[in-house]
Amino acid sequence: MSFDLSSLNPAQAEAVNALDGPVLILAGAGTGKTRTVTCRISHMVDRGIPADQILAVTFTNKAASEMSERVGQMVNKAAGKEITVCTFHSLCVRILRTGIDRLGYKQNFTIYTGNDQTGLIKQIIIRKGGAQEKIEPGLVISLISKAKNAGIPFSEMDDPFVAEVAQAYANELRAQNAVDFDDLLLLAEQLLREFPDVRDICRKRWTRVTVDEFQDTNSLQMRLLQQLVGEPYHVCVVGDDDQSIYGWRGAEVANILQFEKFFPNPKIIRLEYNYRSSDSIIHTANSLIVHNVGRREKQLRSVKPGGEDIRIISMPGDAEEAEFIAHEITDLHRVEKIPLEDIAILFRTNSQCRHLEQGLREEEIPYRMIGAQSFYDKREVRDILAYLQVLANPSADIPLLRIMNSPPRGIGQAAAIILTDNSRLRGGSVWESMGVPPEDLSTRAKNSILEFTTLIMKYRERMTSGAENMGDVLLELMEETGYIEWVKRNSKNEKEMDMRRNSIDDVVQQLKDASKKGKTLQKFLDQSALARDREDDNDIEKQKGVTLITLHASKGLEYPIVYLVGLEEGILPHKRSIEEGTTDEERRLLYVGITRAQDRCTLTWCSVRMKWGQEHAGEASKFLMELDDKYVEHMDYDDIMGEEASEEDLANFFADMRGDS
Repeated sequence: MSFDLSSLNPAQAEAVNALDGPVLILAGAGTGKTRTVTCRISHMVDRGIPADQILAVTFTNKAASEMSERVGQMVNKAAGKEITVCTFHSLCVRILRTGIDRLGYKQNFTIYTGNDQTGLIKQIIIRKGGAQEKIEPGLVISLISKAKNAGIPFSEMDDPFVAEVAQAYANELRAQNAVDFDDLLLLAEQLLREFPDVRDICRKRWTRVTVDEFQDTNSLQMRLLQQLVGEPYHVCVVGDDDQSIYGWRGAEVANILQFEKFFPNPKIIRLEYNYRSSDSIIHTANSLIVHNVGRREKQLRSVKPGGEDIRIISMPGDAEEAEFIAHEITDLHRVEKIPLEDIAILFRTNSQCRHLEQGLREEEIPYRMIGAQSFYDKREVRDILAYLQVLANPSADIPLLRIMNSPPRGIGQAAAIILTDNSRLRGGSVWESMGVPPEDLSTRAKNSILEFTTLIMKYRERMTSGAENMGDVLLELMEETGYIEWVKRNSKNEKEMDMRRNSIDDVVQQLKDASKKGKTLQKFLDQSALARDREDDNDIEKQKGVTLITLHASKGLEYPIVYLVGLEEGILPHKRSIEEGTTDEERRLLYVGITRAQDRCTLTWCSVRMKWGQEHAGEASKFLMELDDKYVEHMDYDDIMGEEASEEDLANFFADMRGDS
C-alpha cells in the first residue's frame, strides 16, 4: 500500500475503503477532503482496479493538476499516467473528439472561448440592427449560457431580441463547425444519451468515476454524469452543501441534497473533523449555518481547542473601516512579525475594494488582488492563438477576421465587411469567399487577399505535416508577417514592449513543448481553450502581500488571519438575494468566509457607506444576530480608537521605531 491508513481518522479511512457502489462523501470545510480523495484513488490501484479505468473530474485546471500530481506521488509511475484526472470540459472534449460526427459536426471542430464569442455576438447584434439597443455582448453570452444549461429553448427566452441573437449565434457556430464551452457539455451529454454504443464505450473506458466539489455541479453536469455511470454505479461524489455558493452560475445544491434520487442507496460518509480552524471559529461558523433549512446534517469539530474570540466591529464608515484594517495589519506585521501573506481581506462585491486598496497603499502595504488580467486575454496572445486556429481550421470566421489585417496588409474593415456579406449570401465561410474574392473589392484588396491566403496555406501545410517543430514554424510565421515588429511599434514604452514580446515567446515555447510531446496543433488549441478557465487565472501564490479577495474566490483557500468586511444588509446578504429569496446561499457564503480563518477572524460593518458619491446608511447584517456569542466579542470603532495605548503597546511601538528585535 502506498499510504498508511493509520494516518487517517476513522471517517477518512472509511471513505478510502468504500470503493464500490455509489458513495457520497460529505466533506466539511478543512476536513482533509483532498487527501481523502487522493488516498481513495490510490487505494483503487492497490486493490487491482486498472488505472486506465479510473476517472476523477474536477472544476478547474489547477485542481485537476494538483490532484493528478498528488495521486502520481502515491502510485507507480505507469499507473499515474494512466489515471484520467480532468475538468468537466476537458472530459467532454475527449468524448466529442471520437464521436461528434454522429451529431453532424466534423471531427476537427473549433472551441470558441470568451473573446471569440464576444466577437461573434457583436457581429450578430450589428447585423440584426441592434447597435442602437446598446446591449452588452457579455450579457447576451451570459443569458445564452444560462438558457443552454437550464435546457430552455432560445424561443422561450424572455427578451425576443436576445432570443433572435442567440439562435443566430447557434447557427453561426454550427456553420463554422465550432462549439463553445456550454456546447461541450450539451453535445457530450446528447451523444452519450442518443448513441448507446458510444455510451457503452465510455462506461467500459471509465468504470470508476469520482467527482470533486460536487455541490458546484449544475443539472446538465448531473445528466452527463448519469449517462457516464451505469450499474452498478461505481461513482463517488465529494462535496459540502454548506459550501454551495455558485447558484448564480447555475450550480444546483439539489444535486448533493438529493443524491439518492440519481444514484440509489448510496453509502454516505461524513468528514467532520476540521484541521484548519480553531474551536472558536468552527463553533461560531456552525452556529450560523444551522439556520439554513434542508441541509445535510453534519457537525464540524475542530481539532484545535480554544482560540481567540471572533471580533465584530461596528465602523462609522467604509473609509474608517479600511483605515482601521490597514493600521492593524501594519502592527501585526511590524510588531508581531506576521507575514503579510498570512493575512486576507474578504469582501462580497468588487465595489468595496476602492477604500481597502487606498488604505493599504497609504500604509505602504503590498497586496495581491484576485482578478488580474489573464494571460489568455492579452491582445497579442489572442492574436497568435487566432493565427493558429486559422491554420488548423481556415473556415473558423472569428479568428480569421481577427488576423486578416493584423498586422495591416491591405485587407481593411471595408474589405472584411464585403467578404463577410458575400460569405453569408453564398452560405459558406469567409475563407471560401477569399478563395473567389467578390468583384466589388479593389484590386489592391484582391492582391492582398491572394498573398494572405497563399501564406496561410503554406504555413498550414508545414504546421500539420509533422515534419517540423510547430513552435519554430509559428515563430517563422510571426516574423514573415511582420507581426512581432508591429507589436513593438505599437507598444507605449519599452516595458510594455518587453511584456508583449515575452507573451509571444511564451506561446511559441508552449507550442514547441507540445510539438516535442507529439501533440497535434488541434490538441494544443483544445488545451489552450480549456486553460482559459477564469478561476485558474489568479495564481496568487506567485505574488506577495496581503490578499484582497472576493468571498466567492476565497473558497478552498485558508489564512491565519481573516478580515471579513461589509457585513451589512444589502451587501451580505446581497440586496438581490433578499429580493429573490435566496439568502440561504448568502449565509453559506459567509460560512465559507469565516471558515477560511485559521486563528483570527474579524467581521466589520459600517453605519455609513459611500455609493456612487453619496452616503448611504448601513444596517448590520441579520447574519450577525445569528452568531452564537460564546466566542464572539462585539466592539465599536470609536471605543477602540478612544482607548489609551497600554504600556506594553507603547514599549512595542518605540522598540519597533528603534529597530530592536
